[in-house]
Amino acid sequence: MKTTVEIQDQLFVRAQRKARREGRTMRSVIEEGLRLALDAESVAEAYHLTDLSVGEPGAHDPLESMSWAELRDEIYGGR
Repeated sequence: MKTTVEIQDQLFVRAQRKARREGRTMRSVIEEGLRLALDAESVAEAYHLTDLSVGEPGAHDPLESMSWAELRDEIYGGR
């Protein structure tokens, strides 16, 4: 399929140099770039945060009744 796109001048020059250096056409360089960009998109997986909770689900949390000052002291151990 033929299409026309506008490419930043510096990017176009770099692509031309790469094509010349590798003995390829601009078309093949552009197609490779598109494939790499699209393949990378499909490989990316959603990040899932590992549940590192402590204690039993639904159990009483002793930290809930503490004030911010008490929590700070608990975290920093009086430092």
